Amino acid sequence: MNKNTKNIVIAVVVIVVIGFAVWFIGRNTAPSMPASDSDQAGNAAVPQVPVSETTKVSGSLSKYQNSELGFSVQYPTTWQKGELANGVQFIIPIDQTQVSTVNRLEIDINVIPGKCSFPPVTTVESRGTIDIDSSKLNTISMSNTVQGRSYFNRMYSLEKAGICYFFSFSYVALSPDSKGLTGSNLTQAQNNNKAIKATADAAFTAMVKSFVFVTAPAGQEETSVAPAKK
Repeated sequence: MNKNTKNIVIAVVVIVVIGFAVWFIGRNTAPSMPASDSDQAGNAAVPQVPVSETTKVSGSLSKYQNSELGFSVQYPTTWQKGELANGVQFIIPIDQTQVSTVNRLEIDINVIPGKCSFPPVTTVESRGTIDIDSSKLNTISMSNTVQGRSYFNRMYSLEKAGICYFFSFSYVALSPDSKGLTGSNLTQAQNNNKAIKATADAAFTAMVKSFVFVTAPAGQEETSVAPAKK
């Protein structure tokens, strides 16, 4: 194995590790929920599904609220929303009329029990913090290119009362060769890629800044709703 091939293999492994770490955090570490009556009785457990709702805020914005997981965010209405076991995922539509090689724009919000921790990476593009009201969020971004494909990730994290709120933006652009782009078309695609990534990244940060803690409605005391004795 020559040196260039070895470097490519190492880079691919790093990307896979990062992707797996984010995937694992997002899908396999849900906050612990109170056991249902059937669980306490020893029967098969029924999977808990987050209780959420989406409302229209304006002509261009919607609000996603999940009282069970304790947060709400505002996001562009054109984004495609999907529930996760412990959060929510947004897919940003890609304008197919533009010449570009952008393949995927994805945003995940996961609520994780325990302390916040970014996945281990060797190359960091930027690192810092942002303030939202009285809360301070840590942020990190990274980018890489492997065999012509471009990858970019930005993450934010916020920890409160032993719970980590983890926000992740992922950008993937295919190799220009995969679309046969050359000359002026290649230059245009590269410029459009940068603009698409910057616009999506800015919208992601705006969504993070709209983050608000919410409290689930309190239940009624059992004795107050018990049927009256005859």
